[in-house]
Amino acid sequence: MNPTLFSHTTYSLDHDRFQALLTETENLLIIQDLDGVCMELVQNPLDRAIDPDYVRAIQAFEGHFYVLTNGEHLGRRGVNGIVEKAFGDPALVKKQGHYLPGLAAGGVQWQDCYGNVSHPGVSEAELQFLQFVIVEMGQQLRQILPNLGMTRVESLIEAILLDNVASPTINLNRAYEPLGDRFPELQQAMHKLMQDLLKAAEDQGLADAFFVHYAPNLGQDPNGQDILRPATFGDSGTTDFQFMIRGGVKEAGVVALLNRYYYQRTGIYPLGPDFNVRQAPPTLIELQQLILDHFDLTQMPLIIGVGDTVTSQVTADGIQRGGSDRHFLQLIHNLAKVTDQPHLTVYVDSSQGELKNRKPLKLAMVNSDIRVVEGPGDPDDPSDPLWINLAFPGGYQEYTACIKAAAQGRLLRAGKD
Repeated sequence: MNPTLFSHTTYSLDHDRFQALLTETENLLIIQDLDGVCMELVQNPLDRAIDPDYVRAIQAFEGHFYVLTNGEHLGRRGVNGIVEKAFGDPALVKKQGHYLPGLAAGGVQWQDCYGNVSHPGVSEAELQFLQFVIVEMGQQLRQILPNLGMTRVESLIEAILLDNVASPTINLNRAYEPLGDRFPELQQAMHKLMQDLLKAAEDQGLADAFFVHYAPNLGQDPNGQDILRPATFGDSGTTDFQFMIRGGVKEAGVVALLNRYYYQRTGIYPLGPDFNVRQAPPTLIELQQLILDHFDLTQMPLIIGVGDTVTSQVTADGIQRGGSDRHFLQLIHNLAKVTDQPHLTVYVDSSQGELKNRKPLKLAMVNSDIRVVEGPGDPDDPSDPLWINLAFPGGYQEYTACIKAAAQGRLLRAGKD
């Protein structure tokens, strides 16, 4: 299957050809987000569930599939616990290598399929400060929530405070409906809390060690800071306030994963064995140039990036483009353009979940075919530089079904079925 069939299309719905491409391509690197892509988006992260057959299918792509998420592998709300619950036996998951390999916490938390976790480039002092952040988040929420009229504060904190090791997060999804018109007040309080925590880090000699990621967001300001997406009627806007380690951004994670992939394929790390996302340059153009300067393009795999969070909004002040997956997908698209190689971007519509901040793809009949006629961005933003090659309007169920079918095909081709 020739990948160029997709490289010049936008929002293709030809899932059969995509499945064949995944089955037949030997030099392949899939880089995939998690929430909303292979799991339903839910208000309470503890309620997330993953299909064990999908997890098994991933093993057919061993060495060719990695996750790239702002969530984490570890902890009560980490993805490892979701996988263990799906199989019902943590010992079996570890023995059979069912953990999802790849980068978490934006790129600073590495894991192999056996659950061996490390934090490349992260100091012990930084990890200890993040433990302080978790405690401080809880204390501040205990002061803020009662003032907004919330009762059963402890149970709510249990749901919205994600005590992640490398990216402590406040997820406000469970507070959106109960607070109603007062939800924007909570958003602003969390925004202030994040700024206070950054100042506390600076006071402890950890200036520039951390940053705050808002999801969804409205892109970045001139200083590179995420722009809060305010709640509006029927749209919760920014719900995730993630206190993250500087360098933990998905676009840098693409380069780190590519460096590992080249080693397993060629025996050489183009950027050295100790390269990590904290050593990566900050801009897309610099990351692109880093790849062009150090990676042998004749060995370049077909890179397929898969995400579900891309936004844009046209306002009186201009166009604001954001979304947690935007930049890593944009890097893959840019690399395809500059190298004339058919790397692909894939969008999974996660608007069918419990969250109220995802815009559904708009479908219509065009020349007897169902097509995507409006993407996740603002329809008044026709110049969006991000090119989405393939879409799954049916959400994570449709996407994971495609992965499972492609995995079966790879096994048959390898004579392993």
